[in-house]
Amino acid sequence: MTTQQFLVYLSLCAVCVLTKPTDKKDRVHHDPQLSEKVHDDAQNFEYDHDAFLGADEAKTFDQLTPEESKERLGKIVSKIDEDKDGFVTVEELRDWIKFAQKRWIYEDVERQWKGHDLNEDGLISWEEYKNATYGYILDDPDPDDGFNYKQMMMRDERRFKMADKDGDLIATKEEFTAFLHPEEYDYMKDIVVQETMEDIDKNRDGVIDLEEYIGDMYSHDGDADEPEWVKTEREQFVEFRDKNRDGKMDKEETKDWILPSDYDHAEAEARHLVYESDQNKDGKLTKEEIVDKYDLFVGSQATDFGEALVRHDEF
Repeated sequence: MTTQQFLVYLSLCAVCVLTKPTDKKDRVHHDPQLSEKVHDDAQNFEYDHDAFLGADEAKTFDQLTPEESKERLGKIVSKIDEDKDGFVTVEELRDWIKFAQKRWIYEDVERQWKGHDLNEDGLISWEEYKNATYGYILDDPDPDDGFNYKQMMMRDERRFKMADKDGDLIATKEEFTAFLHPEEYDYMKDIVVQETMEDIDKNRDGVIDLEEYIGDMYSHDGDADEPEWVKTEREQFVEFRDKNRDGKMDKEETKDWILPSDYDHAEAEARHLVYESDQNKDGKLTKEEIVDKYDLFVGSQATDFGEALVRHDEF
């Protein structure tokens, strides 16, 4: 068994472990906060630095001189300007901020890409993924641990086909990202809902009732008294999750629960940065306008970007 296969084995086994009575499983997918710092430009621009680069990358800029910060910021601007028209729009800035905040996703894809692109052709077919992940199971259809790996493989295949937009069973890096992180893509949200309902719907009636909802996040494990958060979740189910008051959650109600329509912090920050930097008020930014306002976007010794530019090469 390869390291990759062993890790898959461990992750699959974890699915079977009962949740501890005091643990709460969170199935809701929220966009992360852009920064833990207070957004108060009258005091400092630290929130904006975290939003623009990501908190870890923002710290490295503080080691640079103002001249170095401006130079590296200029190089970033060239990458943000996707259509190379010499301007950065709100949309391009928003996309960059979302990339900076979710860099870990792209790093995860890069790690897994190397282990699954077996013929190194820059694409990953379903056969390659299946063989790299489940090859040992195909050789031993009845593993000793009794876990239903074939069912898991069928579920992966269904998700792979959903991510594969052109239906050729060969994934580009973007399609592979959608396969690994479907919650990040609008066209994959139905599969996220379907998989969640399959996990929770124990009686297989196609809906989630109150006890299934609670049972997914809490196991009594012999305790008669439920923690307060469990009682609160019961109330949440009745008052908010079950919108039509029929005692269960259907597909749309489950989608509203796990994939809420959050306020778009990246969009708001992008508009803020454009508003503050747009000297001629044409609604978009030139490289000069951004660099002139460099202290809003990045830090410096006066106030290490390091890896942000390198990691954005695939963006």
